[in-house]
Amino acid sequence: MTAASPADASEREPRRARASEPGTQVGYAKGRAKRAEVIQATIVSIAESGFHGASLRDIAARAGITHAGLLHYFPTKAHLLRAVLEHRDEVDGADIDADVARGSTFIEAMIRLAERNARRRPMVEAFAVLAAEATTPDHPAHTYFTVHYERAIASATEGFQELQSAGRLRPGVDPEREGHQWVALMDGLQIQWLQSLDATGATPLDMAAELRYRLDLLLVTPSLGQ
Repeated sequence: MTAASPADASEREPRRARASEPGTQVGYAKGRAKRAEVIQATIVSIAESGFHGASLRDIAARAGITHAGLLHYFPTKAHLLRAVLEHRDEVDGADIDADVARGSTFIEAMIRLAERNARRRPMVEAFAVLAAEATTPDHPAHTYFTVHYERAIASATEGFQELQSAGRLRPGVDPEREGHQWVALMDGLQIQWLQSLDATGATPLDMAAELRYRLDLLLVTPSLGQ
């Protein structure tokens, strides 16, 4: 993002002054709340129909606003898609950062993220659908997922390198290979978990438990579910 020019700043000054007028902050809060509702409605719509099948009019109806009202917040479906992916990254990133701040390793924080995702079915479904659709180069989320997986693998690799440096990984474990496999395992478990939710008589898959089992195989001393 480029820095604003002096002209840009002077043009925005009256807006800042108006922001202090009575009722303006309330209006902004309502606008943010409605924007969040639209994003949640989009997540559900994509989870059910995919990006291309999701309709702006259907999303507007789910959010309780008109089609024109939706376009006020998000001019195109591509803008909506970007907002959904940014929302997902913000939520997941904040959760992982909070766990690391409390003393968890990055890999342990990813396991706790899987626990939280078990309470976020629409987001997990939407992400799984988008990841599959975005393998085609012309999909609007193709670049996002290319970068997402590069960063996810790099972060997981660094997480295993951290464990290795602390002497916690078994001899012979390659952090880079484990980084690739860990991300693949997390995504694969999400698909299996989604399928288990609607399987007749089946117990929903415990994604976190499966990840802990895998991690314990790599550690000198098992994590004991921590």
